[in-house]
Amino acid sequence: MFTRLREDIATIRERDPAARSAWEVLTCYPGLHALVLHRFAHACWQARRRWLARFISQMARFMTGIEIHPGATLGRRVFIDHGMGVVIGETAQIGDDCTIYQGVTLGGTSLTRGAKRHPTLERGVIVGAGAKVLGGFTIGADAKIGSNAVVTKPVPAGGTAVGNPARIIVPAAASGVGSAAGAGAALASASGAASRAAPGSVAAAAAVSAATVVAKAAAVANGRASAASEGAAVECPSSTGETRESEGGKAASERRSTFCAYGITPNADDPVSLAIHGLIDHAATQAKRIDEIVMALEHLGTSLEGLQGADAALLDLRRLSAAIAGKVDGAVTAR
Repeated sequence: MFTRLREDIATIRERDPAARSAWEVLTCYPGLHALVLHRFAHACWQARRRWLARFISQMARFMTGIEIHPGATLGRRVFIDHGMGVVIGETAQIGDDCTIYQGVTLGGTSLTRGAKRHPTLERGVIVGAGAKVLGGFTIGADAKIGSNAVVTKPVPAGGTAVGNPARIIVPAAASGVGSAAGAGAALASASGAASRAAPGSVAAAAAVSAATVVAKAAAVANGRASAASEGAAVECPSSTGETRESEGGKAASERRSTFCAYGITPNADDPVSLAIHGLIDHAATQAKRIDEIVMALEHLGTSLEGLQGADAALLDLRRLSAAIAGKVDGAVTAR
């Protein structure tokens, strides 16, 4: 009992910079009081002394403002910060090293007695202030729930859920790898098109230009992915460099997790913001792509100044290819 209490006090001092001493934590932190009383209530619940368990939990609620059903299962080193208004349902399961802020509800949407109605939080989950997690699903390890988010579906390990209804944002490293893989596939496709096109044709020049642009896009994607992952490691540092060992004996240093208060992470950009930035980047690269195509055409000995007054509907690839080959006079002047 006292070992768990010392562990809880050390956890609070590690994650809350406002905690100045162990005595202050022991006497002034309602989250700690709620956890200690819940252990007594949970023991009574497992011993089938249900009324006594509920009475202890109600006393804890009166004293701390935190309502934890005695049937809920809480792991080690759980930190309930501030705590006022926190509600944890009967079938909820909270893993080790989780952090829960004020106003959080781990509730259910089913009225079926005996069913798994409340969520499961795996190891290292952070639930921001005012968030609602409703349903009998699982929040993956090291996931983050943003403040005031309403989550009604599972969140993958390492993901972030923000908004109402919650939008799931995958980790930056995973999205960066996916973007790089997609760019690589596009590069292979463009290179194949260039090899199949007739030498000296507009199609070949366009394919070569597209391959160059896609290669640069792949490099940019890789750079952004690495920068995002480095930013995640730098902007959310752990308050101490200490590592722990899990109960199963696996060293915690194998998966060094970082603590980000209130579920705020560097890769938690809104999808609309990401789309707008993508459109801006796309518009900025258009002039460069056009210049590359013109340079490729001039390299083939073709000038397109004469086409400025021509009908745009007639400027198809076949006409341009014929113009480059010198088969059309007037509109295109071959050098």
